[in-house]
Amino acid sequence: MKSPSILLAIALVVAGSAQAAPPSAETLYIARDYVADGVFTSGIEGPATGPDGLLYVVNFGGEGTIGRVHPQADGSGYAELFVTLPEGSVGNGIRFGRDGTMYVADHKGHSVLKIDPKTGNIAQHAYQPAMNQPNDIAITKDDVLYASDPNWTSNSGQLWRIDRDGSTQLLQTGLGTTNGIEVSPDGTHLYVNEAVQRKVWQYNLRADGGIGDKKLLIQFADHGLDGMRCDDQGNLYIARHGAGLVAIVSPQGALLREVALKGTKPSNVAFGGPDGRTVYVTLQDRGAIETFRAEYPGREYDH
Repeated sequence: MKSPSILLAIALVVAGSAQAAPPSAETLYIARDYVADGVFTSGIEGPATGPDGLLYVVNFGGEGTIGRVHPQADGSGYAELFVTLPEGSVGNGIRFGRDGTMYVADHKGHSVLKIDPKTGNIAQHAYQPAMNQPNDIAITKDDVLYASDPNWTSNSGQLWRIDRDGSTQLLQTGLGTTNGIEVSPDGTHLYVNEAVQRKVWQYNLRADGGIGDKKLLIQFADHGLDGMRCDDQGNLYIARHGAGLVAIVSPQGALLREVALKGTKPSNVAFGGPDGRTVYVTLQDRGAIETFRAEYPGREYDH
């Protein structure tokens, strides 16, 4: 899947080329503030870069909202309200489809919503009462969604597939507290982490959308796990909730690097910027967003 919009990506690269430092000259993996404390609630989650190149994040100024963040000339981000979700809905993970449709995990409504990014019109994409709460979502190049579904009371979880027509398939139950979820750049693997158990699992993704050959990729000794994303090399960027870190893990399960943050409770990460190499991190203890530059772009940016 190319960057959320080919035309937009070209325009942004042209516009930003005069300002972006070459990789060899810039500082990588050093976090700084992007959106200030308290702009979002402690439920800040679900960062994703839209087809317009802007960052979208849930719970702007109050629960049940989605904020849109504009980059400023000084390197900071200015957040504004994008939409208010239907009454009773609270968003978590966000992903964008090939046509620009925004998909939002509604963890209060047992559903996944879809939002037209141009009009802000909100509709229900999928509803499944057997879900505990769709938490985070991953999307394939063919717009098939996978949703983590934790039960925090019992420290257990499920894993769902949501097809393009909105139908749902329970893929696995009896897991730990399923949280972060991501698809590998080549579409052959699905990664799912368990927040409380601190494990990251790798599944093979079959052509029919099923999963198999589950194996443990990495396990951490302390703190929690939250949202995660892949770069185009297949490395996983994992929010280490409580540790104040983003862990970068290779496709083979090696811990490559830890990026220190100002906040202690990162909830999720997303790639963006003109070249796809800017990483945004949502911080629940701050209600803020931090950012750092990475060596490789996110998997969506295969230019």
